[in-house]
Amino acid sequence: MTTLAPRRRTVAVVLAGGTGQRVGLAIPKQLLKIAGKSILEHTLCVFENSPEVDEIIVLMAADHTAEVERIVERAGLGKVSRVLPGGSTRSETTSIAIRHLSEGLAEGEDVSLLFHDAVRPLLSQRVVKECVESLERYQAVDVAIPSSDTIIVTRTHGIDGEFITEVPDRSRLRRGQTPQGFHLSTIRQAYERALADPSFEATDDCSVVIKYLPHVPVHVVMGDEYNMKVTQPVDVFIADKLFQLASSTAPVPAGEESYREALTGRTVLVFGGSYGIGADIARLAEGYGATVYALGRSTTGTHVENPEHIEAALAKAYAETGRIDYVINTAGVLRTGRLADTDADTIREATEVNYVAPVNIARASYKYLAESHGQLLLFTSSSYTRGRSEYSLYSSTKAAVVNLTQALAEEWAEDGVRVNCVNPERTATPMRTAAFGQEPAGSLLSSETVARSALDVLLSRMTGHVVDVRQQDPASAQSGFDRAIASVLSQQETQGL
Repeated sequence: MTTLAPRRRTVAVVLAGGTGQRVGLAIPKQLLKIAGKSILEHTLCVFENSPEVDEIIVLMAADHTAEVERIVERAGLGKVSRVLPGGSTRSETTSIAIRHLSEGLAEGEDVSLLFHDAVRPLLSQRVVKECVESLERYQAVDVAIPSSDTIIVTRTHGIDGEFITEVPDRSRLRRGQTPQGFHLSTIRQAYERALADPSFEATDDCSVVIKYLPHVPVHVVMGDEYNMKVTQPVDVFIADKLFQLASSTAPVPAGEESYREALTGRTVLVFGGSYGIGADIARLAEGYGATVYALGRSTTGTHVENPEHIEAALAKAYAETGRIDYVINTAGVLRTGRLADTDADTIREATEVNYVAPVNIARASYKYLAESHGQLLLFTSSSYTRGRSEYSLYSSTKAAVVNLTQALAEEWAEDGVRVNCVNPERTATPMRTAAFGQEPAGSLLSSETVARSALDVLLSRMTGHVVDVRQQDPASAQSGFDRAIASVLSQQETQGL
């Protein structure tokens, strides 16, 4: 029987030494927040969540290492072993990482390294996995994508400017990305030779291997278009929008015992708990041992558009149980039609129920959730990604809930309060039936499926996420970003929640 060699330990080296000058910031650009978290935290989470990565070290500008350590601690990033001050150049920073990782290794021991730009927060798990797998066969790996643009070579002629001298064959041109992967022994040897060269100059690590270890082949892993580098001001906007559109996949289901262990003795309030998704969340949570207050117009006379009703419900639950752990709002109204033909009462109702109510629920819940380090869970709809004809009120209020979620997640993080938002695909609820009538069997999610995903979000440690809940079909195998773009392109042909 063949015995497989143990997998080489893999360390992700996140290079975060850049500044914010090109995006017009006074702070390093990797500390800029998008979608509720710093760019650096998004990047670190990719490696934290990768089963192929065993350890993470961060190389950061010396003046900001303490801030990175706070980010790591607050986010609970257990794989981050060290935050080291970086050098003044990319090659100097890489050298620091190599020296640190070489210390303490046994004779003959080697490690796989993934050097990644901190300002590439949209790295996919597929790319990470393929890089690690490639390093089992090759000593050096790069990530690249085909160039969709024609590349030209130019030469400057004095004051006359630039002129084209060559147009290379685009079929052989690739745009380099990160991570770049190496065996530690390989990149260490390449840098030893490079640093002995008085004319050494490099902008990336693969070029060092190619120049100083020409006998070592550098394997190319296919990257993807979303693995963008946040460098220019427009990149900040694009990255934020991609995170917003892509949402997050629902956490892995926790399982019956995990639900019971996490919910027993907890207090859960569900606004909009009379029927549909809210009622299913309340029923499931109660079945797992939580004390549940299912609040709604038809059952408890609770009107979410009335701040006094919200405050009274919270105060009652706290007085009776001594704690409030989770507050959920599924209440909403779907009003469609041309805005010019919509009366003032309809506009007021849609705005108050779909947006002002979540704001007031958040305000009133904060003090209780800060005490319990609990979570606020809101609900949006796929309509939030793009406003469309006759859905102006619904789409805009649901987009507002997404922005509210991301803002509060950032605002309340220091207090240990998590805020997330569930984005279910078309779901069989009384509200939807009233709007669209009976629809083909199997074309909609069940409200219980969405409710179980909501419990999984409550039990997770995530915050600031918009969590997609979708039917399990072939399309679900797409990346979140692919689904997001497909969703935008098909909005005119689909109906929202």
